[in-house]
Amino acid sequence: MPHREGSVRLQHMFDHAREAVAMAAGRSRDDLDTDRMLNLSLVRLLEVIGEAAGRTTDSVDFDVLWQIISADLPQLVSDLEQCFGAG
Repeated sequence: MPHREGSVRLQHMFDHAREAVAMAAGRSRDDLDTDRMLNLSLVRLLEVIGEAAGRTTDSVDFDVLWQIISADLPQLVSDLEQCFGAG
């Protein structure tokens, strides 16, 4: 895949992820059950992100990987521990 095409897909993932986060801001989990437009919109945004991710190159940027592992995953683990009562 040409570099430009991969960059476009990554940009789509980024744009749609930001849009999903913005759309969910101030909302609750219950809103997904009661607000059909929110439900459909968030599902579609995640579908687009997944489709774009599935079409990116298989090469791994180790700088990005390290950033995710060292900065992003600890917060995710902490959040999930709170959900599951582990800690």
